[in-house]
Amino acid sequence: MDNVVTSTSKSARSVRKVAAASFLGTTVEYYDFFIYGAAAALVFPRVFFPGFEPASSLLLSLATFGVGFLARPLGGVIFGHFGDRIGRKKMLVLSLVGMGVATVLTGLLPGYADIGIAAPLLLTFFRLVQGFALGGEWGGATLMVVEHAPANRKGFYGAFAQMGAPAGTSLGTMALFLVSLLPEEQFLSWGWRLPFVASIVLIFVGLAVRLSISESPEFQAVQASQGAQRMPVLEAFRKHWREILLVAGSYLSQGVFAYICSVYLISYATTVVGIGRPFALAGIALAGIVAVVLYPLFGHLADSWGRKNTYLIGVLAMGFSIAPAFALVNTGNPALFFLAEVMVFGIAMAPAGGVTGSLFTMVFDADVRYSGASVGYTISQILGGAFAPTIAAALYATSGSSNSLVYYLLAASTVSLVSVLLLRDRRRTEQAIPVVLPVKAP
Repeated sequence: MDNVVTSTSKSARSVRKVAAASFLGTTVEYYDFFIYGAAAALVFPRVFFPGFEPASSLLLSLATFGVGFLARPLGGVIFGHFGDRIGRKKMLVLSLVGMGVATVLTGLLPGYADIGIAAPLLLTFFRLVQGFALGGEWGGATLMVVEHAPANRKGFYGAFAQMGAPAGTSLGTMALFLVSLLPEEQFLSWGWRLPFVASIVLIFVGLAVRLSISESPEFQAVQASQGAQRMPVLEAFRKHWREILLVAGSYLSQGVFAYICSVYLISYATTVVGIGRPFALAGIALAGIVAVVLYPLFGHLADSWGRKNTYLIGVLAMGFSIAPAFALVNTGNPALFFLAEVMVFGIAMAPAGGVTGSLFTMVFDADVRYSGASVGYTISQILGGAFAPTIAAALYATSGSSNSLVYYLLAASTVSLVSVLLLRDRRRTEQAIPVVLPVKAP
């Protein structure tokens, strides 16, 4: 009996450690990915794309933000292939290093005034590296914690990897908020670079934690029983093409809403409705903190309500909240901007965000899970999040009204609603692979 209790206790500690590692790792990755997006809205138009009209500079800058998403499916395919063949842990270490190097080099990159056309070209290349790394990050980090978790707690523990997105967004926003307090000239010349270069500290911390965790027990079980698939990506499409497409459609609204709220609204708030840059950044940071608190709550509730039902609540909440949110933003009142961000990015997205990891990964078989989940997720990012800020900027420039943005977001919500209704939740039939730990006899 003592041996059973000891094994259970060690298993619980192992799951908590993996959950903490997944949360920390995705926080670092999304911090790196987000500060690029915020800088693309605030800084890059003037540093890397001078000489154009302000609207054109912004569109070019936001286009480089979107380019990063083009590399995400390639990252998802390659990291998914090797993650399903040689293990989740090794791929997570590589993705973290790749993201960190690209971010630090972006912070050290001279502007257009110093090296001419090479500046925006190198900026775009570093963004592609970021996208490639993040394409492999989400699937691996989510699988590590979901596959370690017991069957009745996959929703709760799966939320920890998802929490890294709003946590990284908040951390990156706060870093940019602090440097945005500098005088304008100092902020544009060197202040914006500090959050990028500071990423190197977070990378070392994340690596130390990731190297200390064990490989996924479900991946180990697959290797022990049947061996890894020779071509996991092709096998994933053969066995689960329907699930890949439905995952892409289900996540579409979440990706579009996330990058409109966290990237485009910075530009919209500061240039259209006259909200100060520090207030715009602070509103996004506050909403991210609220999301970090709510994600595990909805992950926990999903273990009782069902992941699909919980995700549906989130899709509907996003759709119903967006028109009132833009009405609040358009007042130009910083406090109401805070409320709008919290309402959408903090609260409405939380039910879907909290169960994204557990719902989307567990619809695939374990031997192709990394590939299937990563490809479906990254396809959605290209179709949705990649150019959402650019599309939003173009829609507003053409129409001169935020109503066009509301319709765009409602259309994305409709696609996700239909997709998630068609997605099968395998929660009642899946079995957890127990974490087997050596136990010494008394």
